[in-house]
Formats: sequence, structure tokens, C-alpha cells
Amino acid sequence: MTTTDQKVEPLTDEMAAHVEKQRQWVRGHFTAEARGKYESIEEKLRLLDTIISSKWIEPTETWKLQSLGVTFGDALAQMLNLEWVSVTDEYGTDPALRYPGTTILVYPLTAISKRVEDGDEIDVHDLFGNFCDRVEHLARNGPPVEGGPMKSETN
Repeated sequence: MTTTDQKVEPLTDEMAAHVEKQRQWVRGHFTAEARGKYESIEEKLRLLDTIISSKWIEPTETWKLQSLGVTFGDALAQMLNLEWVSVTDEYGTDPALRYPGTTILVYPLTAISKRVEDGDEIDVHDLFGNFCDRVEHLARNGPPVEGGPMKSETN
């Protein structure tokens, strides 16, 4: 299925509630007094790094790993002014981030989970920087020509 076969819409109420539940689970790792730290990109990344490097989540705990992806996505959205959307394709419907006014889509929910499940070491700050660089490159230069070496979707 090509990007043109995808249906991109605002998050449904149900999907937004699910994403918020995942966000709250991660935010809950801060003490009640420190929950305001979630508003900072750096604190989001620091929290993700702590959870991942401390191995608090098993590779089989997909929901929790994808919850980390929501927080990773929140940091990307905050840094790059991305918007949460719902993307439906032949595989189903998933939350994603879109660079406004473009077809550039980022799928943060699996950005961390697939790496943990594969046993990869993750440097959250490097991963974040790579995602930001990639999205900014695509926004500046437009998506590659069909069949080119790069995809317009980042994950």
C-alpha cells in the first residue's frame, strides 16, 4: 500500500483516550510533585532513558513499550510541532505523528518497542536526534522520488 492508500485523520476519541492512558502510565513514573516535569522535552527523554536503561520493562511487555513510544512521540511533537493523527492502511489503524501540511508521518509507538524486542541497546537522546534530523530533512527537501533510497515514513 502506498502513502496515497493511507487514510490520515485526526485521532478518534477512542484512540486519543488510549494514547492518553499510555501517556499517563509513563508520566506516573514521576512522583506526584514532579509530574510537571513531563512538560519538558529533556525530562521526557531522561525518564525514557532511565526506564529503558534500568530494564524496568521486559521485551515481551508490548503495551508498556509502546507507552514509552507515546512519550517519545510527545517529545518529537513538542520539538518539531508535529500533530498526532490516526493512520489507516492495509494493516489497521495506528496513531502517528504528521508534519503539518505534508505527508511526512512518524510512527513513534514502535520506535522504542521494536528496538527493545530485538535486544538493541538504545541511546534515547541519539534516537531522538536521529528522528528530528530525518523529519527536518524530509520537511526541507520533500519526500524522495518513488523508488528512491529513502522512505517518507520514519520509524
